[in-house]
Amino acid sequence: MIADMNFLQRVVYIFHTYAASLAKGTWTTMAIAVVCTALGCVIGFAVGVVQTIELKHHASVVKRALLKVVKALLTAYVEFFRGTPMMLQAAFIYYGAAQLFSVNLGMWQAAILIVSVNTGAYMAETVRGGILSVDPGQKEGAKAIGMTHLQTMLYVVLPQALRNIMPQIGNNLIINIKDTCVLSIIGTVELFFTFKSISGALYTYFEAATVTLIIYFILTFTCSRILRAIERKMDGPADYDLASTDTLEFTSGMTTYDAKSGRNL
Repeated sequence: MIADMNFLQRVVYIFHTYAASLAKGTWTTMAIAVVCTALGCVIGFAVGVVQTIELKHHASVVKRALLKVVKALLTAYVEFFRGTPMMLQAAFIYYGAAQLFSVNLGMWQAAILIVSVNTGAYMAETVRGGILSVDPGQKEGAKAIGMTHLQTMLYVVLPQALRNIMPQIGNNLIINIKDTCVLSIIGTVELFFTFKSISGALYTYFEAATVTLIIYFILTFTCSRILRAIERKMDGPADYDLASTDTLEFTSGMTTYDAKSGRNL
């Protein structure tokens, strides 16, 4: 029956017949990508904050040694997961956990763990760069009023660094949507796994790949547009009012900066 159809008819047939399976695979892909990107950001922020800790000269030898050990372990974690393919990481963690520690991870547990730690390694370097991009005077000012390193990061540096690294967070989400396909090696039924099942059942690799590519493109394109809108929202308005706390001055609402002309109106 399907052999008598032309290319377009086969594409429509695959989409119509396997719509439920494709929808389930798409949902699994998006769920893993979104959750793991969020968890990876948390890991990346934690690692980035620790990597930027600077001890004072009068800190004890024990604190210095402990910090060096922790930073060395975090550096090893970042380098390992950035320097090896995620497909091999998936096989190593999934099968290694069962063989070495007798821990049988479920599909969701393994998928979330693997993608999260991989994303966290990339986000750690992104966060570290974002923190270093903030003017050092911001940190010096926070320390001058008695803030600790953690308080400085949470209330002063990270809110500013977040805007700088927002594009990379979006890139990681797009990458994770596509890279979840490597989880098929451990039996995760996501979109790519669904594609392999359909193409293997009907021997229509080109047609099944066409449908799957379109779905992947819709997912990544939609997410990129949403993230662009969030970035524009974080930028705030191009025009602003000059406000004054002096009650004798009435500048608020009277002077507006025009971004197009570059002049105060």
